[in-house]
Amino acid sequence: MTTTLLAASLPLVPLAAALAGLVLPLRSRRAAAILGVGSTGFTLLAAVLLALSGPAAGQFTLVSFIDVDITVGVRVDAIAALVAIAVGAVATAVQVYSVTYLHDDERYGPYAAQVSLFTAAMFTVVVASDLVQLLVGWEVMGICSYLLIGHDRRLPEAPAAAVKAFLVTRVGDVGFWIGVVLLGLAVGSFRIDDVLAAASGGEIGAVTLTAACLLLLAGVAGKSAQFPLHTWLPDAMAGPTPISALIHAATMVAAGVYVVGRLLPLYLASPVALAALAISAAITMLLGALAATAQDDIKRVLAWSTVSQIGYMAAALAVGSAAASTFHLLSHAAFKALLFLAAGAVIHAVGSNLMSRMGGSWRAGPVTFWTMTAGLAALVGLPPFAGFWSKESVLGAAWEAAAHGERVTSESGLPGAGGWFGPVPAGAPTPSWAAWLVLLSGLVTVLVTGWYATRLWLRTFFGDRRGEFSPHDPAPLMSWPLLALAVPSVVLGLVVALWPAGDAVTDGGGRFAYAPLAEAPSWVAFLPRFDPGLTVVVLALTVLGAAGAWVAWRRDTAADPARALGPARTTFARAFFLDEVQDFLVVRPARALARATRRADEQLIDGAVEGTGAGALRLGRLVAAAHRVGLPGYATAALLGAVLLGVAAVVTGVWA
Repeated sequence: MTTTLLAASLPLVPLAAALAGLVLPLRSRRAAAILGVGSTGFTLLAAVLLALSGPAAGQFTLVSFIDVDITVGVRVDAIAALVAIAVGAVATAVQVYSVTYLHDDERYGPYAAQVSLFTAAMFTVVVASDLVQLLVGWEVMGICSYLLIGHDRRLPEAPAAAVKAFLVTRVGDVGFWIGVVLLGLAVGSFRIDDVLAAASGGEIGAVTLTAACLLLLAGVAGKSAQFPLHTWLPDAMAGPTPISALIHAATMVAAGVYVVGRLLPLYLASPVALAALAISAAITMLLGALAATAQDDIKRVLAWSTVSQIGYMAAALAVGSAAASTFHLLSHAAFKALLFLAAGAVIHAVGSNLMSRMGGSWRAGPVTFWTMTAGLAALVGLPPFAGFWSKESVLGAAWEAAAHGERVTSESGLPGAGGWFGPVPAGAPTPSWAAWLVLLSGLVTVLVTGWYATRLWLRTFFGDRRGEFSPHDPAPLMSWPLLALAVPSVVLGLVVALWPAGDAVTDGGGRFAYAPLAEAPSWVAFLPRFDPGLTVVVLALTVLGAAGAWVAWRRDTAADPARALGPARTTFARAFFLDEVQDFLVVRPARALARATRRADEQLIDGAVEGTGAGALRLGRLVAAAHRVGLPGYATAALLGAVLLGVAAVVTGVWA
């Protein structure tokens, strides 16, 4: 009961804080800060206690219709607890950081409440035991992202970015909704346990399963900014920097990857859906990295980096390793939140997002410099930083699938590399061509990541100052989150990679054991083995990319190393013009259709209604005019008739 209450408190406490914060007067900054920081701090503590306590499971039926039950409950194992810790840590850091970052914002109170609501929605996704319950958290996150991205109404681009994020993710969410309905109707239940059990038992038809998985991927592509629904994420940088950290690190963009990991047994039973995931992940990894090479806005560099790194997580799932995917999710949550908050500290000091106005500040702001350096080292994958271990596990899983066709499973239904949330169903492994595609794209992305991360580091902190500013470290409430997030960015990979694996255990139904983290977590046993040759190749590519940026910068420290890209620079800066393609193929036709619909409504429908009324009025006026014109004649005729009748009466009387 204790663990179930802890799990239930994860979404409920920040939800209560959000509702209370939304009714506070705008001037109640202190109360808003206490509610925001206190609620997210509580969730972090509760997630840690939950991880140390063991499993949590429980649900009750909310409604039943057409023999299908919709339930509400919690289902938490060691992996869900780890993700909950990451969400709680990032949300707490963002709330603390925002107190100072938005010190002069008159709308800080609603902002803090919306962050709490966003956090509650993500926790709902993490602990949900039912797909409909998960959908509630999924959709509330979308609403909150719209509100938070458009928070600063003084920026003209903020409302447009918020609308774009909302609409693009809604496109994917339509598919997600339909996929959930297909699964629920096919199984007769929306409970995740029931859906996974039905898939493992072959109770869902192949066509239905493949269609549902592909439809779910549409929603995942939208939420997690995967190709082709990735274009909203860089524009979302119009939101406050802490919101960029919140959305990009462990919440909204990670939600899609987490859901696919939770439902991965479904995908392992559908090679078509698995291949589609691999193609999308391979394109996204490389596309995001190349787009990051030519951006001048430091936040857009990190945004495109997020697109690329989420691609790594999806790639691990595509080759059947949910363990590697979540390992990278956790390390990415730490170092990407650190990078965004450190970038916010730089922007706070410089007064601009543009790297062309930065430089020469590494000595003046040691906390910002060293913490951001740690985050960038983790991003590129330098040992012993977290990103090295997690990225190596993703590429190792791709290598195993490509070279050996390996996929860890067990006869007892252990999820192994297939996922922790249910037994692995019988099905074909990842197609070898898809595994090779993922591996090669991942290796090229390693090279490009080394290049753009080094460029960002050099342009931000070294050379001469290119603007009029006084570099300095931020106030304590902004510095403390940087120092706190630097710790897992450095040591998280070592902790996970060197943790004793222990024996994987299943419950009576052959499902993954909900072992507390105090024990050796069995999921560690399913991390891919490190291949020395692959490690050497990865490190060589990282160093080569970093060295390329260094050489380009040393030629002229005042110039942008991106000039070395030559004619490709514009293409990369515009992200292969996919926004323009989207505008041409979707936005313009949609607007033209809207204009045509409006004209048809005004001219046909409204015209018919208004024309009927106008016609009746014209007919009435015509009849009235006819009556008015003949009135004198009618009067004369009537008078004449009366006279004639009178004369006739007189004459008749005389004769009589």
